[in-house]
This record gives sequence, C-alpha cells and structure tokens, in this order.
Amino acid sequence: MTVGSPTKLILAFSLPLLIGNFFQQAFVLVDSAVVGRMIGAEALAAVGATGKMMFLIIGFSWGATAGLAIPISNAFGAGNMAAVRRYVGASAVVAGLIAILITAIGVIFGPSLLVAINTPPELFEMAKQYQTIMFSAASLTVAYNWFSSTVRAVGDSKTPLYFLIFSSILNAGLSVLFVGSFGFQVAGVAFATIITQAIALVACVIYVRRKMAEIFPSQREFRDSLRHLWEPARIGLPMGFQASVIGIGTTLMQAAINQIGTDAVAAATVAARIEGLAMMPLGTLGVAMATFVAQNYGAKAYQRIRSGVLSMSIISMAAGVLLGAVLYIFSDQMISIFLSAPNAAVVELVHAHFRIGGIWYFALGMIFIMRNAIQGLGTATIPTISGFVELAVRAISALFFVGTFGWSAVIWGLPMGWTLGAALCTVAWFVHRKRLIGLQKDQKDEKDQQDQTAPTERMVSETELAIAA
Repeated sequence: MTVGSPTKLILAFSLPLLIGNFFQQAFVLVDSAVVGRMIGAEALAAVGATGKMMFLIIGFSWGATAGLAIPISNAFGAGNMAAVRRYVGASAVVAGLIAILITAIGVIFGPSLLVAINTPPELFEMAKQYQTIMFSAASLTVAYNWFSSTVRAVGDSKTPLYFLIFSSILNAGLSVLFVGSFGFQVAGVAFATIITQAIALVACVIYVRRKMAEIFPSQREFRDSLRHLWEPARIGLPMGFQASVIGIGTTLMQAAINQIGTDAVAAATVAARIEGLAMMPLGTLGVAMATFVAQNYGAKAYQRIRSGVLSMSIISMAAGVLLGAVLYIFSDQMISIFLSAPNAAVVELVHAHFRIGGIWYFALGMIFIMRNAIQGLGTATIPTISGFVELAVRAISALFFVGTFGWSAVIWGLPMGWTLGAALCTVAWFVHRKRLIGLQKDQKDEKDQQDQTAPTERMVSETELAIAA
C-alpha cells in the first residue's frame, strides 16, 4: 500500500474487508433471526441481553488483535521481513495470553455480570446458558481475529474474506439445523457458532501456513521474539482497553435498558443488529486506514499518509450521511427480518432510535478514520482517551437520565459520545499531521544535503584517481 493512489488503494483494500465484515455480521444476524423467528421475542431479548456485556470482554480481543498487527504493518512497509516474523511471533504470544484471560473472566464472572446489569428474571437462564457456551470458546474468536489481523497487516484482505464467507454459510446452516430440527433453543445457536469458528480457524491456519510461510518465524526466531513482546503489547493492549471502555458504556446502557422492560431490551437488540450492518462500511474504512498509515509510516511516505487521511475523511462522512438516510427510510423492512410478528411497541422504539441516531453517523465515520489513522502511527493514547469520553457520555446517560427520560436518553447517549470522541480524535490528528509535515521537511533537507555533497565526493574521487595515475 506504499505505491499508487492512496484513495484507490484504501478503497480496493476495503472492499474485501467490507464483504468480510458483512459475512461476519451475518453470524450475529443469523443467530438473532433464527432465535427471534423460530423461538420468540423473549429468546431474542435473552441473547440480546448478553450481547453488550460479551462485547465488553470479547471486544477487547478485537481491538487488541488489530493493535498487535500495527508493528507488523510498520515492518512490512519498511521491507524488513526479519522484523515482520519477529512481531508475528511476539503478537501470537500476547494473543494467547489474552485468550486465556478472556475465557477465565467470562466463564467465572459471566453470571454475576448478568445480575449486575439487571437482566430481567424471565430472561436470565437463557441468557446465562448462551453466554457461558460462548465464553467457553472465546479462545477460538481470539485466534481467528489474530490470524485475520496478521494477514491483513501484510496487505492481504482477501484471504480472511474467503474463510468468513465459508464460515458464515456454515453457521447459518447449523443454526437452522440445531434450533429448527433438533430443538436445541438458544444453546443450539451458540454451539453452531462455536463449531463454525473451530472449522474456519483450522482451515485458515493450514492455508496461511502453506501460502504465507515467509511471515511466520522459525523456532529460533520465535524464541528471539519473546524478548520483543512489549512492542505489539504497547499498541495492542491500549486498543483492547479502548474497545472494552466502549463496552463498559454499552453495558451500563444495557443495564438501564433492562430496567425499562422486555420491549426495550428487544428493541435495543434489533436496533443494535441493524446498526451493526450500518457501521460495517465505516469500520471497514477505518481498518483499511490503519493498515495504510502503518505501512506508509514504515516506508516514511509521510505525504501519502496525509493525502489518504484527507480523502477518506470526506468519503467516510459522506457514507455516514447516506447510511443514516437508508436506516431511516427502510427501518420497517429491517425490523421484519428479526421478528415474524413485530410488537408495535418494539417497532416504535426502533423507529425512534434511527430517527435520531441516523443523523449523527457522519461523526461515527470521522471517529473510525481519525482514530485508526492515529493508531496506524503507533500511538494509542488519544484514541483510548476518546473511548473514555464516549464511556463518560454513555454512563451519564444511563445512570442519570434513562430513569427520567427513558428511551430518549438511550437514543441520545450514542451520538453525543460519537461527536465528542470525533472532535477529540480530529484535534489529535492535526497535531500528528503537523509532526508528519516536519518529518517530511527533515527528509527533504537530508536528501538535498546528500545531493549537494555527491558532486563534491565525485570531484575528490576524480582528483585522487588523477594523482594516482
């Protein structure tokens, strides 16, 4: 990604990611559709009640594995394959530790967290069953995310796509089979997801090891990589915490929603699933931006970074406006995907969500571009702080306003957090942009100095030859 039009490269890299994200979201959509249509709205609400809390923990792995790949992208952009292998080995160890931690926390403390967020009694047992199964296999999710991030770090966004397509189709079939034919209820959906992830992970490992062997360390290189755990951890862990901070906010909001009632829980579940689809293009552009910036920063192509961030900021904000309009116009059709006989109260709550939230998607687009651009430069501090800002807004909405204003406080919590987070990341980007301009100037001055000294060196060399003759 260091040669050619930045905009074209980012968009071309984003397309397989977008398709892949669509199929990744299909996991969640199929689970929700199967549960909602084949079991009922109460089962859908039970699965939804675990979603935000699971994101609090498993979302950590998504953010962390993306961050672990940043040093790999830097080294690949600089053409240093020895460093690529070193960071691949180091990031694999860190990812393994994350997998162990997430599994332990989820299995041990999961039920207590359900109680803490005020899960309605009629939903508790189903939610607990689904959540326990999913957390037991969290290591599969971490491993697959790590492989995907590593492959994308070296510029291949197509290979993860192929395995996502395969796994999504398999997951859909198994979910319908386990719930519709075998009557396994919500546990069937969880088992279908786990089996699918296991098969996809094994296939991905075999394929990548055969086709991309040059990026994986030898035993000696792997032992050496253990001395370099800090570099990927320095970026990956803050990005993981950033995702968890956002997850804390959504968990607090879920606790407040649970107090409103089952209709609100079901509406929040449907809205979150639909919103997940809308966020895919914006999130995809952000992931592509991080890889683009990281590779070009390693290659010292500072002007390309600035050009890419500018063009993609414009495109991302325009996409946010368009997506908000689509959600507002077609929300009825989307709601019908999840509920065979939609409850009027649920439908109205979802409508209200998109009437307000859809207007602010341009801010969400800016967050994805600016946050990932800064992270691509190897800095995670400001993006993490912006996550805390989003958390603060959601926490205030959940703790102080939902009790008084109900669903309206839920609706306004998200866009206000996006707006403040986007403002903070944009200011931080301009600070980094100024630094990049300075680095580019130093680079030009150094080149000019080399050009000026080269003729003198040639003249001295010619004189020495003449004297020798």
